[in-house]
Amino acid sequence: MPVAPPQSPPKATLKANAQRFWFRVSEGLEVNQIWSQLQKDARSSYRFYSAGLAEREPGETRGRHFLAVVKALFWAIIEKLSPARRVLLLIALVLLFLPSGGVSYSDKGGHVESFQLDLHVWGGLLLFVVLLLELADRVVMKRDLEIARDIQAWLLPGAPLQLPGYQIAYATRPANTVAGDYYDVIIRPGPTRADDRILFVVADVAGKSIPAAMLMATFQASLRTLSTSSWSLLELVTNLNRYACTNSQGGVRFTTAFFAELDPVTGNVVYVNAGHNAPLLHSASGTIEHLSAGGLPIGILADAAYEAASTTMTPGAWLVVFTDGVVEAENAKREEYEEFRLTQVLERSAAGVPADLLRNLLADLDAYVGNTPQHDDMTCLLLKRN
Repeated sequence: MPVAPPQSPPKATLKANAQRFWFRVSEGLEVNQIWSQLQKDARSSYRFYSAGLAEREPGETRGRHFLAVVKALFWAIIEKLSPARRVLLLIALVLLFLPSGGVSYSDKGGHVESFQLDLHVWGGLLLFVVLLLELADRVVMKRDLEIARDIQAWLLPGAPLQLPGYQIAYATRPANTVAGDYYDVIIRPGPTRADDRILFVVADVAGKSIPAAMLMATFQASLRTLSTSSWSLLELVTNLNRYACTNSQGGVRFTTAFFAELDPVTGNVVYVNAGHNAPLLHSASGTIEHLSAGGLPIGILADAAYEAASTTMTPGAWLVVFTDGVVEAENAKREEYEEFRLTQVLERSAAGVPADLLRNLLADLDAYVGNTPQHDDMTCLLLKRN
């Protein structure tokens, strides 16, 4: 009895399978989104590997400078690998650039046998092995960083505090998986509820990624502990600085920070600026005050003297506190966002609420930087008096 030949799956099934495969690979991203992501990754990688490359010297030809840059990039890439993986990569590159050839031999009867040896295939396989080894390290590191990111998220405040007569909004965008920026809103109880003060803090730890995140956690824990005392804001900052200097590696691991203590009843604000970007106090009439009084960043000098200043939030006033990652965000031309653009967004949205202003600011930042990878965390805290 003849056996029927196997039937090919219908075209609709093949198309559905192909679509499921592509969706799994691309996670539903459009082609333009994938291309945009590739551009961003390429720029970020080039910035990472090209850090420290020498500029073209006077009298140096373009060709000579190009070769010097290629050589420097080659060593910058290969030195990121372990010695064993460097050897594998070099062997793979040699095999890829060697011409493939054949091998022939003859037996005792004079019969000639030959076979082709495709060196390119073996070079590609070795490259794939190096990729798998690096990918395994990346997956482990990514999992650890995601855990660190979740822990860091627990340290930051969740939903904004509901403060009668005021509205609050805040957000942070890490340049890497974990950040060195910190913000907080802390109630400092007084003898009675009417005497309660609200402490607003925005800080930026020197450095990036895991080291900065660890120092941020230390800063948060010490601030939360010290803020339960009955000290004034000036005493709080002074003692926080002394403690920070005990584990700042001689001032290398410092933190810029802005502290503001609000009396919700009167709108009076006492603040200390410890080397941070000067926040903006925007009044209902449109005038802007820069809050710059303070002293050195936290953790540099144990005996540093700080100055406290005061101002008042009148009805309709805004307090805008941000880290340098906002105003120093760069576009593709390496031009910074700068404070005047932040001020323009503030003036356009001054009649609204902090949540809307924050959304408009982030949208304006996204439009400005495009696909350019950012080198610093972005954090903004907004407070408006109704």
